[in-house]
Formats: sequence, C-alpha cells, structure tokens
Amino acid sequence: MSHLDDARADDTSLPEDATLLIVDDDEPFRTRLGRALEKRGFQPILAAGVADAETMIKDIPPAFAVVDLRLEDGDGLEVVEQIRSRREDCRVVMLTGYGNIATAVAAVKAGAIDYLSKPADADDVEKALLARPGERPAPPENPMSADRVRWEHIQRVYELCDHNVSETARRLGMHRRTLQRILAKRAPR
Repeated sequence: MSHLDDARADDTSLPEDATLLIVDDDEPFRTRLGRALEKRGFQPILAAGVADAETMIKDIPPAFAVVDLRLEDGDGLEVVEQIRSRREDCRVVMLTGYGNIATAVAAVKAGAIDYLSKPADADDVEKALLARPGERPAPPENPMSADRVRWEHIQRVYELCDHNVSETARRLGMHRRTLQRILAKRAPR
C-alpha cells in the first residue's frame, strides 16, 4: 500500500454505501471516470443522460453522484434535483466544460456540494465527493490553462449563438476570421 493509500484510508474512508451515479453523455469519459472511481472503492452506476439517470435514481438512489451540466437529452440540474428529492444525503458533484459563476450558483442551489470544470480527473472528483462539510477543497492539481479557459468561453458563446460565427464574433468583440481560425483548431491543453 502506498503512502497515498494510507492517507486516503485515514482521512477520507468511504462509507458502507458507496454507490456512485455518473451521468455524462460523453461515453469514453463516463467509462474512464467510472473505472477510476471503482478502483478507489466506489460502486459506479453509469447513465448517458437525464432519462437513464431517472430510471436508475428510482431503482437505487445513490449515495454519491457526478453529473454533467449539459446532457444531450436535458439539463444536469434536473438530475441533481431528482437525486436530492429521492435521497437528501447524496453528495453530488456537478461537472461541466463551460464553467461560469451563474451555473455554479445554480448547481449549488439545486443541491450539488461542488462544481468542477472538465476535464476533471478522478482525484479531483474523489476529493470533492469525500470532502467534509464546510471544508474548503484544495486547488486542483492540474488547473485549466488560460488558453483552455479562453477556448472554453469562446465555445460556450458560439453554442449560445446557435453556431453563428458572425454573431459570436460580434458578441466577443473579435474579427470574424480570427474566430473562424480559433474554431478550426483543436482545444488547447
């Protein structure tokens, strides 16, 4: 057993009920996160969207949940509210690729205990799930770069403008061709 495993066993041991609902429409991410948290002792249940999550919440209200904010078939906040209505003590962490203050506040009001921006790794998710009430989370090990934050913001505005390049460029105060070049590139790390 490594030093990290010793520290985890002492500080943040899992409760007997370690059921964990992971709701994300990105299948590779959902699967990887499920495997990583299973190795840490959780019992993951995977859902692709709001409809899958509703069914699973009715069958087994989880002790923990990780929910993506934007799902193909709805809003992750709906899932958080459903979980909290079935099991008030569930510790829910909201994930999103479009982090901003308004959605963080909405997630907490809906019942989430923490809010992490993607790409969040399993260590950050585990720390958030097992944090003691009132405890301030440690800063992330691998925070997003400034370039990545900028790229995420541009993608969010582009999505809100229904993928209209001209409107997005106008709202961001940048030249249309500059925006087109940014949109054509891969996401920075």
